Amino acid sequence: MSELYLVGLGPGNRENMTGAALSALEKADVLCGYTVYVDLVRDWFPDKETYTTPMTREMERCRWAVSTAASGRSVAMLCSGDAGIYGMAGPVMELAADDPRVEIIPVPGITAAVSGAAILGAPLMNDFAVISLSDRLTPPELIRKRLHGAGMGDFVVCLYNPASRQRRTALRDACDILLQYRAGDTLCGWVRNIGRNGQEKELLTLDSLREAQLDMFTTVYIGTETTERAGEWMVTQRGYDDHIKDDLYCEKLVEQYLNNDDPEKHDTISLEDLARREGIIL
Repeated sequence: MSELYLVGLGPGNRENMTGAALSALEKADVLCGYTVYVDLVRDWFPDKETYTTPMTREMERCRWAVSTAASGRSVAMLCSGDAGIYGMAGPVMELAADDPRVEIIPVPGITAAVSGAAILGAPLMNDFAVISLSDRLTPPELIRKRLHGAGMGDFVVCLYNPASRQRRTALRDACDILLQYRAGDTLCGWVRNIGRNGQEKELLTLDSLREAQLDMFTTVYIGTETTERAGEWMVTQRGYDDHIKDDLYCEKLVEQYLNNDDPEKHDTISLEDLARREGIIL
């Protein structure tokens, strides 16, 4: 049995790659993947055999990886971010499901939603939805349905593949849908070339995002009414401020009750009843 590693490279720079991912690349006899992704690590392993295919030929390299592993050679299938998030993990697992000669080893990586969020600040502090605007594998009507769902659910929205040469209006159309559910001045942000040369970022409003000229190497973040600027950062509130206030009030209430020297007041209401009356949980 030979190993077939499903390796998430993260953003693509060595600093943000996990130790497990680097170890898998070192152990594998062959590195396989989309040409751009293999090129990111080719110089680190100059003596390794590589197998690459361009975009739209994903299944060809998945079949090659499974066949090569089945022949007795270990393979690392390289994916950007995490192999199980818009990557090749699913197709490879399906192809190798009934082949006892192949041992599948998923190796997690940092997906763009996470690495890009760290560059902008903390936009994903509360519930969020990740949606790809690429319609190559997902029908446009289903993408629109998911955007409506995220808008109605008041999720922070993280968009992958916001535009391409064939999808010039995809981002504008997505913004138009979300503008039905949130204000035009809602804080948004984008990061291009996360962790790579030429990294760029910007914070802007939803109205301005609608007009932005972005590409498939950009990850977009659309906030909610609880998303604000904190200096240079984009931050979505988690609600800690309210809980801190509740905790302080609870402590003060208990302290006053325990320090009350009037026994008649203690007889009138218990601490538990007092807490229920004030709407707090002890």
